[in-house]
Amino acid sequence: MAMAWIWTGMVAASVLYGICSGTIGAVGDAALEGAAAAVELCLRMAGVLCLWSGVMSIMKASGLMDGLSRLFRPLLGRLLPRACRDPETLAALSGNVSANLLGLGNAATPLGIRAARRMAEGCGGTASNELCTLVVLNTASVQLLPTTVAGVRAALGAESAFDILPAVWMASALSVAAGLLAAKLLGRLWTRREGR
Repeated sequence: MAMAWIWTGMVAASVLYGICSGTIGAVGDAALEGAAAAVELCLRMAGVLCLWSGVMSIMKASGLMDGLSRLFRPLLGRLLPRACRDPETLAALSGNVSANLLGLGNAATPLGIRAARRMAEGCGGTASNELCTLVVLNTASVQLLPTTVAGVRAALGAESAFDILPAVWMASALSVAAGLLAAKLLGRLWTRREGR
């Protein structure tokens, strides 16, 4: 809701400035050009998303996705021990992390929501520390292949869409480490405060 007010305010300020400065025609032209560019970018991104969703479907059919999920189960068991006791939640968590690694946020989201719903059962309306850790993992998501960002770069004419890999790997690792550290520290502080 807040973003709607922010965007409305920005549009209103642009129109008012255009009227006051006598450049309302330029404001209208810029709005039309921006809308056309947005539609063009969406169409290009649709192709990229279809490609990588197809790759993920092939990975699922070939069993590669299950193998990748099995690879992450020990790590997830340490990060989210209670959630990983339930095989269905563990499967959703593993699939979510695997999809995030491939930069497929659109495929990771339903799995993350499924895991979060199962983890929220019995929480009494307050998120548990593990559920907060899941949100942090999804927000910071480590990516081996940033397919969405590479798709945007390719759509905008980048020569090598994946030349950002080292920076993405470093930023992903740092953001996940910082997020998990903050989640663990805040979880302990909250537990101590609740214990008083």
